[in-house]
Amino acid sequence: MRFLHTADWQLGMTRHFLAGDAQPRYSAARRDAVAGLGALAAEVGAEFVVVAGDVFEHNQLAPQVVSQSLEAMRAIGVPVFLLPGNHDPLDASSVYTSALFTAERPDNVVVLDRAGVHQVRPGLEIVAAPWRSKAPTTDLVAAALEGLEPGPATRVLVAHGGVDVLDPDRDKPSLIRLAVLDDALASGALHYVALGDKHSLTQVGDSGRVWYSGSPEVTNFDDVESDPGHVLVVDIDDDGAVTVTPKDVGYWRFVTLRRPVDNNRDIADLDMNLDQMADKERTVVRLALTGSLTVTDRAALDTCLDRYGRLFAWLGLWDRHTELAVVPADGEFTDLGIGGFAAAAVEELVAAARADDSTAADAQAALALLLRLADRGAA
Repeated sequence: MRFLHTADWQLGMTRHFLAGDAQPRYSAARRDAVAGLGALAAEVGAEFVVVAGDVFEHNQLAPQVVSQSLEAMRAIGVPVFLLPGNHDPLDASSVYTSALFTAERPDNVVVLDRAGVHQVRPGLEIVAAPWRSKAPTTDLVAAALEGLEPGPATRVLVAHGGVDVLDPDRDKPSLIRLAVLDDALASGALHYVALGDKHSLTQVGDSGRVWYSGSPEVTNFDDVESDPGHVLVVDIDDDGAVTVTPKDVGYWRFVTLRRPVDNNRDIADLDMNLDQMADKERTVVRLALTGSLTVTDRAALDTCLDRYGRLFAWLGLWDRHTELAVVPADGEFTDLGIGGFAAAAVEELVAAARADDSTAADAQAALALLLRLADRGAA
């Protein structure tokens, strides 16, 4: 028996830094990743798809998002089992019980809306642990598994949330206990555990049967999500042996670059690195830059950032991790070809830029603009 394990689609997600056409393209890519599961299922011969929570970004979605999402699920073709998670719980405002979802839900889409065993077909069962609020006060998995004994059917647990061995807050009441999962797997009550909530591909424990698939499209930067963009192909043979094969399906990247920039050579290196990055229209770049620059070099850096800001889906400075000092060099403004009052004003700006007070940043910006207008700040 073979199926696809995926999670954390979070359809309807927006990223505040994406502007212009980048946000619609990103949203479309997330829907395309869902619809594309149909081709993957056909390629590998998957019988069905389980989505381990957070199918939607939240329950209050525009009708267009719901309709387009359901159409993407229809395109998958094989049965798709949706688990409500912490983003889209089965509360009073649940998207899953809305009139629009109910009216347009394709026949191949099934909501795992109750805890416990769901029969997929004779010999195959899903054990579900749906969320009914954003902050459960108990281990939903332990409750769903309570009293479950080994049987003739192959069983797949579909659950959402943090696992105690990976969470620093071991006292959180909603944490999934790995020992409970391992006991159920060892006894034969379960054969595989499909988890959602962690957006990076992650194996949990040593059994080889407990996995987070991660999100099929990236949702955060690489310091938070180290390995997104996957769907898992899961095989369970007649003897209960499990094989898990990750498949790359994501197209977008959220990249963090940390670079020292102290001179024009460093800026040229940064320019080269950015230039060589592929698929700029589907790449988000966050820069953590540190160093001390002359005003001329800072103007060159700004020119570089302006250029690539137009090419990438988004590019900008990570303010909390960027420390750039700008110090005018001696003689840096002596050959601008100006005199009189203008030259005196420049001298005042240079003095202000070197001061350690609130006026320095404005003065540095004014000098950098002056150099760029004088065409000395080209990268």
